Amino acid sequence: MPQMAPISWLILFFVFSMTLVIFNVLNYYCFQYSPLKKSQSLNIQFNKLNWKW
Repeated sequence: MPQMAPISWLILFFVFSMTLVIFNVLNYYCFQYSPLKKSQSLNIQFNKLNWKW
């Protein structure tokens, strides 16, 4: 198996790091409540469970 040069490992690290950052940023901003949905979400009743271990 051929060896990889250190610059290739560095580029690979940056590609995976940027993919992880972009994925997390998109998930964070896609699931934020917008002000339009906030008034609608006030009518939703959440069932809260009390776990007894």
